[in-house]
Amino acid sequence: MAQAKHAQAKHARGATPPAVRGGLAQLVTPSPALGARVGTAPRSRAELPTRVWASSKQHALQDAQERRQSKADAAVKPVLGRGRVSMFALTKLLTQPVTAVRP
Repeated sequence: MAQAKHAQAKHARGATPPAVRGGLAQLVTPSPALGARVGTAPRSRAELPTRVWASSKQHALQDAQERRQSKADAAVKPVLGRGRVSMFALTKLLTQPVTAVRP
């Protein structure tokens, strides 16, 4: 009996609106140039630098002497605009080649 009332009350309230994600949790769609490296599916802002850095490691682009630096190959250089990038500057450089996903 109590469960039925709870279900009726929940149904009467209607569907809850989707939660708005902002900041690092905001979903963004990578540009086609960036999407060639990390995929074109929407991802959070926090996940993009992680994916780019993992890709750098996978393609042996990480600097052997200074591990915080990554070399940009032909696929990523147009996106980043530099030949080398620090892991700390990567997040800042990835704000331009993305568009926010609107719910």
